[in-house]
Amino acid sequence: MSDDAIATPPDATPALEPVTEPTPERDTDRATAPAPAPQPGVEQPPAGATAGGPQEQLLELALGELQTRRGALLREISELEGRREQLQRELGSSFSGQSDAIARRLKGFQDYLVGALQDLASAAEQMELVVQPLVVQPSPLDQAAAAAPEQTQAAPAAAGLFSQDEALIQGRLAAFQGPPDFYADPWKLRRSLEPSAAALLDDWFLAQGGRGAQPSTGSRNRNALVAAAAIAILGELYGERFQTLVLAGRPERLGEWRRGLQDCLGLSREDFGPNSGIVLFERADALIERADRLEERGELPFIVVDAAEQVVDVAVLQFPVWLAFAPGPDDFALEDDLL
Repeated sequence: MSDDAIATPPDATPALEPVTEPTPERDTDRATAPAPAPQPGVEQPPAGATAGGPQEQLLELALGELQTRRGALLREISELEGRREQLQRELGSSFSGQSDAIARRLKGFQDYLVGALQDLASAAEQMELVVQPLVVQPSPLDQAAAAAPEQTQAAPAAAGLFSQDEALIQGRLAAFQGPPDFYADPWKLRRSLEPSAAALLDDWFLAQGGRGAQPSTGSRNRNALVAAAAIAILGELYGERFQTLVLAGRPERLGEWRRGLQDCLGLSREDFGPNSGIVLFERADALIERADRLEERGELPFIVVDAAEQVVDVAVLQFPVWLAFAPGPDDFALEDDLL
């Protein structure tokens, strides 16, 4: 196509441009704003096509809204990623802080262990000197025992609080050493008892009459298993007429006792509380007050003392049934209170 065919005079109308019937409004617009003159050499768009039609405006509006939403979503995603990174940093710092605290406690435990063992050894010697009034009224058997001095040393072991239940206690301890019963009823032992722990309870029930100190088994969880076995036997002997009171000096220790007893006896959180079967104490005075109220109601308090307790109140030792764990050199679960 030659230049003469493309170029048109300024005052001429292209021959192929469609002619449309203008509306009155468009005629007015054309009268007020005349269309620009066509440029030579440039193909002109049809007369009915406008740069700012209604459809193009709607598309531009919808596109603008989508871009706005996209920007908002991108900002939210950025904020969530920032929060995730902050949480990860906090978790990392918290774990390192806990690790440092545990390391410091384990370091101080070595210095504390010797003094704690000496204090508990002296306390155990004093416990043996406490005389328990077992016989309210003299009987012919007591007179016969007084007549034979060589038999008086064996009398406390046979005349203990649980001497009448020796067969039941030994039978339960033998059964506890068998396979664990994970589906036993609540307040029944669901774990297996080691022979050393069974011997410990046999000595505590029959030789000490249910009141005395026993060496720790090496960890708080194992001590909780021993206490759970004692609770299961006491439950068969006294039913619901006794309540277990656990004394530990820190909330984390009480938490370990709660989890251990809950696992060994199949208990729930509702079984730990002032009006339930097991009560946890951080202070000895509150435990003593609770034990006094139980005795006033004719019930039996069973007191369990954690191995980490450095000093045991003398008033705690006056109750008829209590079990204190004395820490040994392999007891790695104890924390140092002197830090």
